[in-house]
Amino acid sequence: MSISLSDSADSVDTGLEVVDLYTDADFLRRRLHTHDVSAQMEAMNRLAQAFIECPETLLQELVNSAIAMCGAESAGISIQNSKEDGEIFYNWVATAGEYAPFFNAILPSSPSACGQCIERGTPQIFRVNQRFFDLMKVDAPVVTDGILIPWQIDDTHGTIWIMSHTRDVAFDSNDCRMMEVLANFAAMAVRQHRQQEALMRQAKAEAAAEMANELAHAINNPLQSLTNIIYLAAAGNGNNDARKFARGATPDLERLSMLVKKLLTLPFKQS
Repeated sequence: MSISLSDSADSVDTGLEVVDLYTDADFLRRRLHTHDVSAQMEAMNRLAQAFIECPETLLQELVNSAIAMCGAESAGISIQNSKEDGEIFYNWVATAGEYAPFFNAILPSSPSACGQCIERGTPQIFRVNQRFFDLMKVDAPVVTDGILIPWQIDDTHGTIWIMSHTRDVAFDSNDCRMMEVLANFAAMAVRQHRQQEALMRQAKAEAAAEMANELAHAINNPLQSLTNIIYLAAAGNGNNDARKFARGATPDLERLSMLVKKLLTLPFKQS
C-alpha cells in the first residue's frame, strides 16, 4: 500500500501535530496510569521467546507487546528508506491493532510524524485529525493521542509508535520509558534480520559454488573421453563426413572444456 499526499494539500494545515514529549508541559503533568503488570510480564516473555526461537517474528511481536504493555489501540514500526532519486519514504514493517491493515504501507516524507521524530531524535507526542487523512485520501481512524520513539542502527533510522483513537490522554511518562525499551529491541531486531539475510546470501553463494564444482567434476571425465574421441576422429582415416563432423564439434568442446575449468576454480567451503 502506497500513500501519497494530495496535490491540493495545504503546507500549513496538514492535520498533523507533533510535539517534543520532554518539553510538553501538559504531557509531563499527566497522572500515571495503572497497567496490568501480569500482561506486561507475559508480553516481555513472548518477546524474549521470539528473540531466541523465532527472530523473524520479532518486529511483529514488538508491536503486539506495545499494545499489551501500554494499553494502546494501534502500534507499529516504520523504517526510513529512499528511492533511487534520493526521495525519502517510510515503510511500516510491522503494525497491530486498529492499524494492522496498514502493514507494509509506504508513506511520503512530508507531512510525516515519523520524519519529524527522526529529525529531532527525541520522543514525540503526536495527534492526527481527519484533515490529514483527507489529504492522504486514506480511510483510517484519527489519532487522539500517540507516542513516537526514534531508533537507529548503523545508517538505518526508524520509529516505533503507539496510538489511541478514542482517548485524549491515553499515555504517560511510564509508557514513554517502556516504548524506549521496545525501540532498542526494534533496532536489535533489524540488525539481527540483516545479519541473518547476509548469512543466507553467503550460504546460497557457497552452495551454488559447491553445486557447480560437483557438476564440473561429474562431467569432466566423460568430457575428456569425448574430446579424445573427437580429436582422433578429426585426425584419423575415417570417411570425410566423420572427419568434417569431428572438426565442427571441436570448437564447441573446447568452449565446454573452458567452462568446466572455470567451474572447477570457483571457491567453496569443504565440509
